[in-house]
Amino acid sequence: MIKGLYSAVSAMVMNATRQQVISHNIANIQTPGFKQILTTAQDFMQNQSVYANGNLQANPVEYVGTLGLGTQIGEEFIDYGQGSMQSTSNPLDFALQGNGFFTVKTPDGNRYTRDGRFIRDADNTLVTVDGFQVLDDAGQPIELPDGEVSITSDGAISVNGTAVATFGIGVFADPEAELQHTEGNLFTGPTASTGDEVPQVVQGYLESSNTNISQLMTQLVEVGRSYEAAQKLVQNQDELLGKTIASLGRIG
Repeated sequence: MIKGLYSAVSAMVMNATRQQVISHNIANIQTPGFKQILTTAQDFMQNQSVYANGNLQANPVEYVGTLGLGTQIGEEFIDYGQGSMQSTSNPLDFALQGNGFFTVKTPDGNRYTRDGRFIRDADNTLVTVDGFQVLDDAGQPIELPDGEVSITSDGAISVNGTAVATFGIGVFADPEAELQHTEGNLFTGPTASTGDEVPQVVQGYLESSNTNISQLMTQLVEVGRSYEAAQKLVQNQDELLGKTIASLGRIG
């Protein structure tokens, strides 16, 4: 009976965590370059199941397998799938088509992002909307003098026809294994590219979040129903435990 209680409570905890992850994905559905977080489930704990075989002179018990005590949230991983392209007509908005990440400098070190919402700061340095410096292919901040900005598909930047820098783009052969999500739209990983694919840089566009609102809402409903079902099981187990205790009390 207690095992049933453990199983039901663990299911409630797992579904509450899943709901938080799904809500996070929904909250970022309009965030350019956002990559959705996916979750998995795994056994909470397993015990050996035995029964008494009546053979006291040999082995008094016989193992018959394992018994799960519930479920818990498993490994989280990032879906690095490409989002759709949305035109903004802003010359400082950039998107990447293909496997690749812009490199930016943060107080905690260099990070990678697919969010191409860039602006000039007061010093004419190209920065993200969060104020992080965008780096060139030499690892230096990109300085943009006043004038008309244009780029080539390989990320070379010109102002009024004069070349000023080239985007520092990290390309990774296996981003799921090589990159780790830190915060927001930022990832940390190897200091140098490990992949050969060269993404195309597109000016005046932003990559949309790769989330799907209809799928997320369906998942949210399913998680809510699972949570309610586990909650009812907890109530049933509690009632049975109470009846058992009352019955044992009368026997005594």
